[in-house]
Amino acid sequence: MKLLKPILLAGAATMLVALAPVVHAADYDPPIFVEEAPEYVPVEVGSGWYLRGDIGYAVSTSSPGSFDYRTFNAIAGTYGQSTFATGSVDTSFSYGGGIGYRFNEWFRAEGVIEGFQGKFEGTTVAAVPCLDPVANPAYAGTTCRSEDSARYNGMSLMANGYVDLGTYAGFTPYAGAGVGYTYLRWADLNNDTYCVDGAAACPPPQAYLSSTTHPGEKSWRFTYALMAGMAYDISDVLKLDVGYRYSKIEGGPMFGFDAATATAGAVGVQGTDGGLENHEIRVGVRYELW
Repeated sequence: MKLLKPILLAGAATMLVALAPVVHAADYDPPIFVEEAPEYVPVEVGSGWYLRGDIGYAVSTSSPGSFDYRTFNAIAGTYGQSTFATGSVDTSFSYGGGIGYRFNEWFRAEGVIEGFQGKFEGTTVAAVPCLDPVANPAYAGTTCRSEDSARYNGMSLMANGYVDLGTYAGFTPYAGAGVGYTYLRWADLNNDTYCVDGAAACPPPQAYLSSTTHPGEKSWRFTYALMAGMAYDISDVLKLDVGYRYSKIEGGPMFGFDAATATAGAVGVQGTDGGLENHEIRVGVRYELW
């Protein structure tokens, strides 16, 4: 009997060991499958947006005869019309910055603020004396001329659109156009008057007679522009932009009557310009916002 008990225990233990895998498998039947989590792809915030900054050198021009002015006859209270004999605007520097958005690899648009400045120089001639010959009989038979100058500055708000023509070895040629408005502000016009010999000679001691100041005018003016250039990829987010731009600012008021003429009864704008045309070479950078 004592011998039988150990044999039975050993048999039971052997059976438990044999059944253990079966019981373990049954506990997980059917098997459990855990799906892998999808890969996280970050969303680009602001992709397509960019900032830009530019500086430029502009050759500003105006059409011949595009600077006009009015004269005033205080006795009759009437106005006459005349044109500067010569008139030109000099070259100037420009600067600007803005923000743009690239819709696709071919088209982008931007809004920019641009500033510039320049100077006008002109002359006038008249077949009558500079001074009233009745009050100043020594000047009877002479004529008159003046030398005039005024500075101006402007700020343009432009909406531009561009077509990029493909990228080749990091270079991207483009063409574009823009429209907007320019706030043009003329500073005071300085007018120096000189006596010129006519039927009679100017009295001594000198031809110079006087200087007057005409208050400058300011106004908003429609503006359009045409652009072409080349961008170069300095890095994935930074581009160097070199281009040419033609812009046209419409004409408007330039200066008013001097204080003495206004006191005599003259009112309104005295001088107008026919608009400004700018031919610019511009250099800038564009920074992509990613």
